[in-house]
Amino acid sequence: MSDIDVVREIYEAMAIRDVDRLLVLLDPQLVLTQDSAIPWGGHYVGHEGFATFALTLTSTIDSAVSTDAMFEADGEVIQVGRTRGHVRETGVPFDVAEVHRWTIRDGRATRAHFSIDVPAMLERLGSDHDPVDGT
Repeated sequence: MSDIDVVREIYEAMAIRDVDRLLVLLDPQLVLTQDSAIPWGGHYVGHEGFATFALTLTSTIDSAVSTDAMFEADGEVIQVGRTRGHVRETGVPFDVAEVHRWTIRDGRATRAHFSIDVPAMLERLGSDHDPVDGT
């Protein structure tokens, strides 16, 4: 399985919330980062960190990621797309550009950095939120 195939499987598992498959695809020492200005942003480590990230994200927004492009560059898999959905608290819809960078080693994700249009997302969230840090 190629690194791109691994990342595609991760997105498929996240979309259907297949936790067992995610535990196989995510390294136990995974390091996941995202801008801490957003409620689910921060620095997360391991399966427990990923679970904290996912629970914080899904309790704040209901979203789906689309992939417009996926390619390998600089030793990473780069995914370019959009996150679309709504803010759970207010029902406000959003459609925000995003780029995710994945490092895959031996068929597992060891690092992930999720970048989104933070000002656009904060505008849709509509208020100040305290970020959670899963370190």
